[in-house]
Amino acid sequence: MPLTDTQVRNAKGKEKPYKLGDGGWLFLLVNPDGHRYWRMSYRFARKQKTLSLGVYPAVTLAEARKRRDEIKEQLANGTDPSEARRATKAAVALGTDRTFEVIAREWHTLKSSAWVASYSKLLLSRLEADVFPAIGRRPIADIEPPEILAAIRKVEARGALDLAGREMQAVGAVFRYAVATGRATRDPTQDLRGALKPAGRQQHHRAMPREELPDFLRAVAAYDGDPRTALALKLMLLTFVRTSELRAARWAEFEGLNGEEGVEPLWRIPPDRMKMRFEHLVPLSRQAVAVLKELRPLSGVSPYLFPSPSKEGVMSNNTMLYALYRLGWHGRATVHGFRGMASTWFNEAGYDRDWVERQLSHDERNKIRGAYNSAQYLAGRRQMMGDWADYIDRVAAGKPAAGKATPAVPVEN
Repeated sequence: MPLTDTQVRNAKGKEKPYKLGDGGWLFLLVNPDGHRYWRMSYRFARKQKTLSLGVYPAVTLAEARKRRDEIKEQLANGTDPSEARRATKAAVALGTDRTFEVIAREWHTLKSSAWVASYSKLLLSRLEADVFPAIGRRPIADIEPPEILAAIRKVEARGALDLAGREMQAVGAVFRYAVATGRATRDPTQDLRGALKPAGRQQHHRAMPREELPDFLRAVAAYDGDPRTALALKLMLLTFVRTSELRAARWAEFEGLNGEEGVEPLWRIPPDRMKMRFEHLVPLSRQAVAVLKELRPLSGVSPYLFPSPSKEGVMSNNTMLYALYRLGWHGRATVHGFRGMASTWFNEAGYDRDWVERQLSHDERNKIRGAYNSAQYLAGRRQMMGDWADYIDRVAAGKPAAGKATPAVPVEN
């Protein structure tokens, strides 16, 4: 059972030191003199290790749990917390402005004024998720090519080959900036040319084979992690928006969720959150509305659907992807691939191609057809989205997948 504040506060010294476990490898060590120390045991590279997390009451139970979770995140990223702590101390000795993360953030701030805000935020989030946990605390002048390659290989292992190449480019840019500012002597990414797998669109946006959808839906229904993550996967499957559009979604963007008379359920994504910088409308099926109603109390008072204590304030860019790994789809599918699966189904089922392209929020490049209209084909798209959700229900129930409604004649609206 997890510890309570009362148990920790009332823990008294005994003849011999003893431990009070809190779960997740965290425990309180109580010495005979009554002093209490937070410790965490873990295994790394098949070795048992123990890390000190501070002294009670200077470090409260809540703070100790927070530090435990940070350490578990380091372990999940393949970093030995003990080595990371030693590297941090070494960096402090050299000066904190010489670590990779500090210099990368400095470079990002310098360059961000020339970038679109959404790209700037996305680039930093990728560095925070994939690169900083591995080499962020290392003195930049000490980082060698194999360390960088090991970090980027983890991105490759997710099937995100194009992303791996772009992250390598960003790391190289940080090193070149460090060289220019006198904090490094070379860019080690130059030694890694040709070390990555060639990028390919199908690898990067790997869609789940449709025959695996029944197994996937059963796995999501039985997911034992954070229920918000499972709901995010369900909503992603039902709406097939881009990952960035879902994770930063705000409740104020949704209309008609409470059955208001004459108001159809709709998700109105503003231009500043869209890749193509146009407003995007997502008609919501009854199944999507049900997921949103289940999610509403879990988001508390936050304006976001998926709030997080992270710097970005919303769900991590990798949360759903890691959930796919946990469910057994590592290397077999990506979250972005839901878009491909839906697109294939719509086209094979005979829906109007314009409906499909507009619902995927693809850029309208034919200027003869006029200005971009986010509400174009909305009636047909609403029917299409409802049919897709019904198809998913049939698959989940083990019923024949055939039998969609006949598409209506496209209507400009």
